[in-house]
Amino acid sequence: MLPNLTMKTTKLAIGATLASLLVLAACDQQGTRLERARELADATLDQISGRAVVEPGADQTLLAASVMDRAIAGTLVNDIAFQAESERAKFAIGSIIAKPKDIQTVAFDEVDALMMEEDELFEEVEPEMAMVEEAPAAAGGDADAPVAAPAPVESRSLVRPARLMPTVKLDPAAPEESQNQIANATRELERTAAKEPVPQARTRSLAPRSMEAVPETRRVAAKKLARRSVISGDAIRKQQDANSVMLDTLTKYGMDGQVALSREGQMVIQIGSDGADPTRFSPEDAAARLQASYLAVDSGAGCPDTADLVTIQSNAAMATECIVKDLRASGQFEYVEKDFIFENQFVRRPRPTDPGTTPGTTPTTGTVPGDTPATPVTLTDVTPNDPLWSLQWNFQNNGTGEGKSAGGAGFQDFWTHQANEGSDQVVVAVVDTGLQMQHPDIKDSPNVAAGWDMVSDPRMGNDGDGRDNDANDPGDMCDPSQPFAADTFHGTHVAGTIGAAASNNATGVAGGAWNVKIVPVRALGKCGGRLSDINDAIRWAGGLIPGEDALGNEVWNDNPADIINLSIGLFEFCPASLQDAIDSVVDRGVIVVSAAGNARVSTQYYAPGGCQNVISVAAGDARGQIAPYSNFGPNVTVIAPGGDLTRDDNGDGRPDGVLSTKAATNCYDPVTGEGVDTCFYAYEQGTSMAAPHVSAALALLKARQPDATPSELKATLIAALDKREPLQCAGACSAYPGTTPIPGSPDMCARPCGGLLNLANVPPLSTGGGAQ
Repeated sequence: MLPNLTMKTTKLAIGATLASLLVLAACDQQGTRLERARELADATLDQISGRAVVEPGADQTLLAASVMDRAIAGTLVNDIAFQAESERAKFAIGSIIAKPKDIQTVAFDEVDALMMEEDELFEEVEPEMAMVEEAPAAAGGDADAPVAAPAPVESRSLVRPARLMPTVKLDPAAPEESQNQIANATRELERTAAKEPVPQARTRSLAPRSMEAVPETRRVAAKKLARRSVISGDAIRKQQDANSVMLDTLTKYGMDGQVALSREGQMVIQIGSDGADPTRFSPEDAAARLQASYLAVDSGAGCPDTADLVTIQSNAAMATECIVKDLRASGQFEYVEKDFIFENQFVRRPRPTDPGTTPGTTPTTGTVPGDTPATPVTLTDVTPNDPLWSLQWNFQNNGTGEGKSAGGAGFQDFWTHQANEGSDQVVVAVVDTGLQMQHPDIKDSPNVAAGWDMVSDPRMGNDGDGRDNDANDPGDMCDPSQPFAADTFHGTHVAGTIGAAASNNATGVAGGAWNVKIVPVRALGKCGGRLSDINDAIRWAGGLIPGEDALGNEVWNDNPADIINLSIGLFEFCPASLQDAIDSVVDRGVIVVSAAGNARVSTQYYAPGGCQNVISVAAGDARGQIAPYSNFGPNVTVIAPGGDLTRDDNGDGRPDGVLSTKAATNCYDPVTGEGVDTCFYAYEQGTSMAAPHVSAALALLKARQPDATPSELKATLIAALDKREPLQCAGACSAYPGTTPIPGSPDMCARPCGGLLNLANVPPLSTGGGAQ
């Protein structure tokens, strides 16, 4: 007989019930959603009180596991119906990102570098089959006078990268000293560039070579070198000129600052001491005071024409706006923008009007329009022995019936029919809040490689320092006074879905790729993450730029990413600097996967989901329909499991969220229903949960076909998507202004969400189903 319900468990259940009711109080279709909330709350009470538990014999793996290995968070924070602040984006006060115009980056062919020794990267062939490469001016060549011979193949020179870029201090009160700083920094860059080997007129073999023929140590070294960015003389000169323009602008406003330079020409300007003084930060501050110290809401007003110098100098946020305006007007820069603050894409602070799901438009259970019968399984399904596997509907085979889900992504079918659970040669970088390194399903996982902490501001870092080699997630709670405030451990949940959690280890949950190399790159901390940090995190993840240790030494990513997952978001058009960072890694062969965002708008208004050169992922529920909170739009490629905590379409008495790794409190044992103080697994919902399914799927496709190009991998993924019918990617027109009504359903409007991720549709290579 089960133990009696404890007082703590009762409070847990009541809390979950009240949370659901509070959540839905401000939503559209109140009656329908409140009734669903009551049903779900009743099911939760039954489960916790012992009236409904896992039936004996139904899942022996779950029954046999220890409580620690199977306990789940019981407090569900879903669609909280309150707004802490305006939905306008925030930016870091006193921080500006800029890039001088017309900087030519130095690039080279990554694929060839992978095939060759680091000190002998090109093989000589007939001269008429090669192109002579121009030499950068800083290395003694004339950048404007290329000499080339006709060739069918482009060959690019490999130059060892320059050292870390210097920081230049700009002080209008000491203009001569500032100019000397600029000159010294320029000479330092020129000396470093001059030490680089002069590019030689080299050629390369046209004969294909197998990756398998290259020793592993050579492959890793070549891959690491192949993606490094280098500094050209052109970039040095452009940044020198830009520094002078910045000094003039700061002089106009009587402010000092400093500029951190980048190999690729991107510059981060910190204005005055207010933009970088961690002593102003107090964890006990309320949200308004806390954010006023270093964050500001973007009102959209910009720099007022009538503002006097004294007003600007006394208002650091206004000074930031005015300096951005002046630098743009100088004509010196490709882009100048504020250092926006990105947030994770958990659904925790939605817009006030939650559209819900219009009753009667599609079935709540069973087959939905457009479903195709699942292919009969002739093999024994590969099933991980992780005890919570039976609750992970998101990885199940697509369809109806036991062990299937209409919203399932077909991972189990892929593992079975492709005989492939991934490869540790495939690297996925997770740019997020970091990783809980001591999580019991992660600390001994062979799937986690060394990462990096890119959070530069100690006030946001929450770990007592700035950038370093510790990618551990210390928590990111911004304002403890907010209702339901808690550390999200967002990156741990995201990475667990991809494969950071050790799968098939009889503990906790399974990941999408059992064998994969996860590189955690921490870019979000307390109250979010700076755009400048995210840009650098993307480049470091791709192996383009180094980090810097406490001694000032370069620290490169030893495992440059094949795939970068960005489960982050900003309610703005794609910032130019972010697009620049994304383009730089995509140009080197990295696939970037992004959450579409949870603002219920078209992704064109959101970043990075609305940026170019990303796979934008919308969130689906357990029926394979777009979730109410998800962004949408014509550039959304895939809809993948993101969950909906207000539904229970598979009827298991639990919310249809995505279950993954993260530490939590107020938990329960899914077998006995007893309360548990702490646990390490939780349901969450959001496009943050959808994106890592696609990253995991691409990792499996890369493991299946290591030599496939990014374009081929993406084509294979897209060819395997299940088409969605209009009502499966729709919502009430009243809830989504500006959308187009669906013919025959005038109250429902289209929310384009791509095709449903379904790895079961990927044909085995043996049947000619290579890259599609």
